[in-house]
Amino acid sequence: NNGVYLAGGYAAKLDYPLKEASLTHAAERFRYLYETLMAGTDTHVYFSVIPDKNHFLAEANGYPALDYQALTDALRKQTEFAAYIDLFGTLTADDYYRTDSHWQQENLLPAAHTLAEAMGAVLPEDDYRPQTLERPYYGVYYGYAALPMEPDQITYLTSDTLEVCSVYNYESDKNSSVYDLEKGVGKDPYELFLSGSVSLLTIENPNADTDRELVIFRDSFGSSLAPLLVPGYAKVTLADIRYLPSSQMGKYLTFTDQDVLFLYSAPVLNNSETLK
Repeated sequence: NNGVYLAGGYAAKLDYPLKEASLTHAAERFRYLYETLMAGTDTHVYFSVIPDKNHFLAEANGYPALDYQALTDALRKQTEFAAYIDLFGTLTADDYYRTDSHWQQENLLPAAHTLAEAMGAVLPEDDYRPQTLERPYYGVYYGYAALPMEPDQITYLTSDTLEVCSVYNYESDKNSSVYDLEKGVGKDPYELFLSGSVSLLTIENPNADTDRELVIFRDSFGSSLAPLLVPGYAKVTLADIRYLPSSQMGKYLTFTDQDVLFLYSAPVLNNSETLK
């Protein structure tokens, strides 16, 4: 129904076939950012693909499925300026919400550690306190499925470190916290993670044991993962070129010796007309 299918208690949306032109467009946007802002600096550049639920559900249940190896291979060939970090082995279908496209933050520590280790960052020992919203979460696929499904619960991981971090939103020119609990009771509770769709924001970690900085070019999946990387850096910047065009990024960001991570989900890469 509307491209959404149910399998194993999960709702997922078909994404097929592989669109090579879309992958090329995404790679061109990433290359533009690298060549205009990072080339010739001491930045360390990385690239990673976030698999969507279809990777675990589509082919196994008889639905048309992307060739994810072909997707990653094509992108790696076109982004040779970035070191590739493989996240596929850190995830299973159970790490995603049943009624939504996104992944569950409480299950992402293995992915966060994989990214940090590849970038040479040190994440302190996990001292997170899980907090679960009382309100049930009916994700974006719940209505499309038009079949009975139990709602999800949203759990976020907080800590002494994250609670003292300050998040600066370039759009609103305001500071806030890592978790926006007002958004947690709003129309889309997933937006409690870093206030949802924001084109550019910076997280300052006053308790950092390092002066290292990380810049993540990301989609909405990055909102829930980025907080788990914050303890390894003094400053983490999240940029979304779906809303702030690549050509405008240099007005706000100066690249010197930061770690830079292009972190994108397979559906965005395969439908990359949104990347500007």
